[in-house]
Amino acid sequence: MSVSENQGFNTRAVHAGQAFEPRTGAVVPPVHFSSTYAQDGIGGLRDGYEYGRGTNPTRDSLQEQLAALEGGSHAYSFSSGLAAEDSMIRALTRPGDHIVLGNDAYGGTYRLISRVLGEWGIGNTPVDMSNLDAVAEAVAAGGPDGGKTRLVWVETPSNPMMKITDIEALARLAHDAGALLVVDNTFASPYLQTPLALGADIVVHSTTKYIGGHSDVVGGAIVVNDAELAEKIGFVQFAVGAVSGPMDAFLTTRGLKTLGVRMDRHSDNAQAVAEWLLQRPEVEAVLYPGLPSHPGHELAKKQMKKFGGMISVQFKGGEAAARTVAENTSVFTLAESLGGIESLMNYPSEMTHASVKGTELAVPVNLIRLSCGIEDVEDLIADLEHAFTFIGTGS
Repeated sequence: MSVSENQGFNTRAVHAGQAFEPRTGAVVPPVHFSSTYAQDGIGGLRDGYEYGRGTNPTRDSLQEQLAALEGGSHAYSFSSGLAAEDSMIRALTRPGDHIVLGNDAYGGTYRLISRVLGEWGIGNTPVDMSNLDAVAEAVAAGGPDGGKTRLVWVETPSNPMMKITDIEALARLAHDAGALLVVDNTFASPYLQTPLALGADIVVHSTTKYIGGHSDVVGGAIVVNDAELAEKIGFVQFAVGAVSGPMDAFLTTRGLKTLGVRMDRHSDNAQAVAEWLLQRPEVEAVLYPGLPSHPGHELAKKQMKKFGGMISVQFKGGEAAARTVAENTSVFTLAESLGGIESLMNYPSEMTHASVKGTELAVPVNLIRLSCGIEDVEDLIADLEHAFTFIGTGS
């Protein structure tokens, strides 16, 4: 069926890029593993297909699906979220340019920008993105050697401090300074938040997380609305070649079809867990935008459909209490990553954000991050309650 932007999210998720196979009528498009394509004479390409690094029908289906759900005109699927970020930055910046990013950005993003691209000559300034005055000051100041700010980079909700940033206001700020706004939409997913509609120029995803949704495929994506940006990013994707393979693209598109129904369950479970955590005497703070006590709650209500499946928790007992809980659950699995159907627990200071230890992006040592899955919420709460009994016991 043809897909219209006026159709609902779940209809687009199921049908965008998913036309049935015409020869047999198979309702699920086949996975195209071919690395090369026969030509009808020299330069006689069939529907533009020439070589797998440049184009692949399975990857094209996923890209069409991603664009439809984010409200973009062009999408690009990469081998990982960091590969997507790297290709996009190299496409849109040059040595001497400057990036302003959140001071609680994902550790891998900061490592890429500061340690890999920093050696290429890209400067960066971490700043609290919820403080628009501080952002404006950092954008105007540029790099230490006078480099112009080309990109303003925000995660909202942020990882793992769960800060909420006003995307519309940040877009105006960036555009007034001649910069582009990049939104990492991994935590929210396109089901809960569509940054392009709020004025962002570029949306980036680790599709490994909620979009894939089953902890069985690594990938990344970039979505844009501007044809010139799309051409630059597409060129670097082709020239560098960090593309998703056919099976990875298939697994990602299969996961994406159920994103809406999964995000409803992730969000409802997280809301219930966060409200339970808020009543616990062992807990110092619950960082979840669905709580009225969260400083970004009203803004999150405005720019998100629900509040997502991610919660960060800080403990009164400090590092020892956080480590104890992290190592004594059975339904929550202690592991890297997030966004799968199973509930995961992470100790960011030593795991996902170890690369920013000793910097201003360092994560508090009394914090654990929960990715609430789609299990029965009563079992999630019981698992945490059991783990809390070990606090102070030395176990």
